[in-house]
Amino acid sequence: MLKTCHGSCHCGAVTFEADLDLAQSTYRCNCSICRRTRFWPAIAKPENFRLLTGESDLMQYVFNTEKNHHTFCRHCGVRSFGIGNETPIGKMYGVNLGCLDDVTDEELSKAPITYVDGRNDRWQGAPEFFAHL
Repeated sequence: MLKTCHGSCHCGAVTFEADLDLAQSTYRCNCSICRRTRFWPAIAKPENFRLLTGESDLMQYVFNTEKNHHTFCRHCGVRSFGIGNETPIGKMYGVNLGCLDDVTDEELSKAPITYVDGRNDRWQGAPEFFAHL
């Protein structure tokens, strides 16, 4: 069931809300950027994501295939969400669960996680080792 969740970067310049179903899978990936930033997203379709403040405070990092846009606050550096443009469901927002302000630790601990092997472009399978993600 979708629940409207509110989130922000660390300094509060960037705020958003997203309708998320935390009973659906969240993702942990071992690709170079997700591993380094410890990014843990839940997926929101474009109609279920709303940037409330801070559009001008967002910086964007794009690399490799340029399919994904990695956004972060230019003040505190926190990556609150990213945008996937070429995914199996089309355009989507990856909302960083660590940036949600009104989700309890209990809710987060119950969120199912799918591990993906982005480092080896095996997006449909888990890496051999993933406990550290």
